Amino acid sequence: MKIREGFFALLLMTAALVPGAEAQMKARLNWTAVTGAQSGAYVAQEEGLFKKHGLDMELIHIASSSRGIQAILAGEIGFSYMDGNNAIQANLKGAGLALVAGATNRMVFSLMARPEFKKIADLRGKKIGITRAGSSTHTAALYALGQAGLKPGDYQVLPLLEVPNIFTALVAGQIDAGVVSPPTNSRARKAGLNELMNIAKEGPEYVSVAIGTTRAYIRANEGTVRRVVRAYAEGVHLFRTNKQVGIRVLGKYTKLKDQDILEDAYNQFQDYLHVPPYVSRRGIEAILAEVGEKEPAARQVKADDILDMRFVSELEKEGFFKKLGGK
Repeated sequence: MKIREGFFALLLMTAALVPGAEAQMKARLNWTAVTGAQSGAYVAQEEGLFKKHGLDMELIHIASSSRGIQAILAGEIGFSYMDGNNAIQANLKGAGLALVAGATNRMVFSLMARPEFKKIADLRGKKIGITRAGSSTHTAALYALGQAGLKPGDYQVLPLLEVPNIFTALVAGQIDAGVVSPPTNSRARKAGLNELMNIAKEGPEYVSVAIGTTRAYIRANEGTVRRVVRAYAEGVHLFRTNKQVGIRVLGKYTKLKDQDILEDAYNQFQDYLHVPPYVSRRGIEAILAEVGEKEPAARQVKADDILDMRFVSELEKEGFFKKLGGK
């Protein structure tokens, strides 16, 4: 009996010394759109990085930032991808959200149009596809069309729920133009549609995609948040430095098989997914200024009211990113 007890005690001691041997913390993360912008989470899940860092992670798909935020506030999930605009708007209504890791600090979208439209001004009176009203595709559409002097009443916006649906509607002639992200913009170019604006290149610094949760969740689950950010950051790094892995996960989550399109999407996001994954302060301040033009309450909000970059900062201070090496 004593031998057996000693054996089990040794097992417990050994388990305590093995990284990841402790109970896995459960978490749920929502990815909101069929886009390479969310590849950090795809890679972390598919390559076992969440598990490596002590997480039993469930990835779920609820389309659009606004619905993801609603799920967080309902207590159904802990984390969701979201854009800065929706996060700020929700906080003005008392949501108490905080962005804990960045994805893209540019609007990585293209305004694609049917072949007969050669410039943005040609879209006056036409139908423009987006995912949902208030979404990042909507924000990008307003920006791109506004650059040509078009105001919201000058065209019709049609919400089509998912980015691939916008491409399908364009090809079918049901809409005249639409805002799409990689890899859908790659598909659109290959199909002969016109890219009227590459908003990532021609647009401003802007928090288009980030990972957020509530400050209440952070207070109650700081260890979980820390692990999520660590695993996610390693996922972004692996995406950027391992093309084979990056293209494989893009193919799985976008359900595309065309290697040329997947490679083009991968190359685009190599430019816009950054390590360390900070959310751009300048990008948040730009959104606050924009929202403040219509909502005076936003003028009292500071970037730190929406940002919580301490988890990324901790990783940088401990040398986590230097240890990862590469790009």
